[in-house]
Amino acid sequence: MTSLMTTRAIIDRVVGTVPGTTPYPWPYDGDLSPGRWALVIAGWSAEWWRRSHAPGIAARVVQALAAIAPLTVVIDHPTPSTLPRLAAHRGTLAHGGSSTHDGSSTHGGSGGPPVVPDAVAVTCAGVDGFMGSALDGVLRAAGRDHLLIGGCGLEGPVHSTLRSANDRGYECLLVVDACAALDQANVDPAVSMVNMSGGIFGAVGLSADVVAALAVPEHPPTRSSIAQTPRRQR
Repeated sequence: MTSLMTTRAIIDRVVGTVPGTTPYPWPYDGDLSPGRWALVIAGWSAEWWRRSHAPGIAARVVQALAAIAPLTVVIDHPTPSTLPRLAAHRGTLAHGGSSTHDGSSTHGGSGGPPVVPDAVAVTCAGVDGFMGSALDGVLRAAGRDHLLIGGCGLEGPVHSTLRSANDRGYECLLVVDACAALDQANVDPAVSMVNMSGGIFGAVGLSADVVAALAVPEHPPTRSSIAQTPRRQR
C-alpha cells in the first residue's frame, strides 16, 4: 500500500520550472507540486522592517506570493541590537536612515511588517531563521523541501536563512523582489553570491515568474496527464 501511494505521488507530480531563474532552472528536479513547496519569509519583525529600505514594496510581493503558497512561514527574529556581535557594531547594518536611540539606522519608518494571512509564525534565536526555532520541524512535518525565500534584511536574516536551508538539503529560490535590503548597495552582491556559487546556495528569480509557474491552474499538467496523452500514429 505504501509503495502504491509513493508511486502515485511520483506519477501525479506537477512538472516544470520557474522561467528566468539563475544560475540554473529552478527547481533542479523539475517538480512544482504544491505539496512540496513553501514560502519562507525571514526578518519579519519590527526592527528588521524599520532597518530595511522600502520594505513596503517587498511586503506587497510577499502578500502576492502568500496568496498562492500552499504553506507560508514567517520568522520573527530577535532585535538586532540585542545580538552580541551586532550590538558591538551598532549603526553599521544600514546607512543613510534616521538615527534611533541606540545609534542604529532606520529606513522603513515606524511600525512593522503586515500580518500575512494564514501564515505559520516561528520565533528564532538569531539572524539565521533556523537557529533555535521550529522552522525545520514545521517544514519537514509538512513535507516541504522546495522553498521560496524573501523578507526583510536581504543581506542579514534572508541570506543567513537561505544558506542554512541549503545546508539542510532544501532546494531554495531567492525571490529578489520579495526582499528588502538593509543597504541598497548590497543587493547586487547578495544576488551575485548565489549566482556565482553555481547553485550551492540555490537559485535566484523574480516574483512574476514564480507566480506564472506556481499558481495552480484548474487542471495542472501532471506526469499522469502527460502519460495519458494519445501518441501520434506512425
